[in-house]
This record gives sequence, C-alpha cells and structure tokens, in this order.
Amino acid sequence: MRTANPALNENTFEGLRVRGDAAMTINGTVTKSAILLALLVGAAGYTWDLLKTGGNVGPWVLGGALGGFVVAMVTVFKKEWAPVTAPLYALLEGLFLGAVSAIFAARFEGIVFQAVTLTFGVFFSLLIAYQTRLIKATENFKLGVFAATGGIFLIYLVGLVMSFFGTRIPYIHESGWIGIGFSLFVVVIAALNLVLDFDFIEQGAERRAPKYMEWYAAFGLLVTLVWLYIEILRLLSKLRNR
Repeated sequence: MRTANPALNENTFEGLRVRGDAAMTINGTVTKSAILLALLVGAAGYTWDLLKTGGNVGPWVLGGALGGFVVAMVTVFKKEWAPVTAPLYALLEGLFLGAVSAIFAARFEGIVFQAVTLTFGVFFSLLIAYQTRLIKATENFKLGVFAATGGIFLIYLVGLVMSFFGTRIPYIHESGWIGIGFSLFVVVIAALNLVLDFDFIEQGAERRAPKYMEWYAAFGLLVTLVWLYIEILRLLSKLRNR
C-alpha cells in the first residue's frame, strides 16, 4: 500500500493491530477530521481578523508556518503523539492560512470563498467517486500519483534553493499559460492524493490499527486538504491576473 502523502505512507500501520473497541474506525476518523478542521478554521479566523484590522500578523505567519512544519514532522515520526500534535498542527496551520488568505482576499475580491468552495467541492466529489468505485486506488494509480507528487516536491525544493540566490524557476510562477498549466497540474495531483488518503484510512480501519491512529489519519488528510487549498488559491490568483 503506497500513498504520496508523507504522513500516510505504506509503513504507517505496519505492526499496529489491536482488538475490540480500542481499534481505529472510519467514523472515528471522520469525527477527528471534523475537530481538526474546526480548530484550523478558528485559528485562521483570528489572524484573518487581525490582518483586516491592521494588526501585525508577521510573527503569527512565521510561527504558524515553521511551527506547523516542526509539529508535522514530529507527528510523522511519533504517531502515538497524534492526539496532541494533530490538534496543535491544525491550530498552527490555521494561523498561517488565515493571514495568507487575508492577503489574497485584499488583492482579489471573493477569491478565498471560491478557493474554499472548490476545495470542499473537490473533496466531496472524489469521496463520492471513491465510495462508488468510479475511481480505484490501484497500484499503478498509486505509483503514478506518488511519482508526480515527488516531482512537484523536487521542483518546489529547487525553487526554494534558487530563491536564496535572488532568482526563481521561470514561467511556472507567472500568470501566463505555462504558469496556469503548471498550477492546474499541481491541483489535480493534490486532489488525487485525497483518493490515496481515503484508501489508506479504509485500509487502516480494516487492519484494526490502534485508536490513536484516528487522530493520525485525520492529520494526514488535513495535510492534503491544506495543500489543495493553497494550490487552488495560487491557480485562481494567476487566472485573475490575466
């Protein structure tokens, strides 16, 4: 079993199996996911309002981004800590997303509402497609999404390194057709990662993973949703700039 999501890789449930009510369930994971989303939205609302009223969101953005990354890495390597670290990640990521969303909203009216609507529209559409088996997470499908996600990660990594030298990868960050095409491709790959996450959560429940894995699985799903939302924001901003 393979997924491109670093939080939900093929070894996540290896060696984890319990009996009775202490086992992970799909319904339990849904509940935990809803809690994490509520925490993220609440934290995002704080920095959104702070920026709108002229407050300094710089420390919150930096702290949210760096803190979220550190907490995410801790969660990946210490899955049993997920009941604590997953909510903390949601709060930190919310602080970051709230400020970033407010910045986009100041430039493009209505863009945040569009991005949120599209994100959840994609989420529920793929969930229905997965449940009805219109889309199946076959091994070839998983390998393809995994390879594409890895390629995107390498491109972003190269771009980050280049930014330290005052330059960047040409075209892909611009509002031309190449930039729009690249963003559209990334959005599609981010969306397809949701299918792998659904499959992985289902497999975890079938393998009767420990109860704390509900928090871990919800955390992994939130990672993908955050990525999808950010990429949709970028795509919409490029379309608005044309």
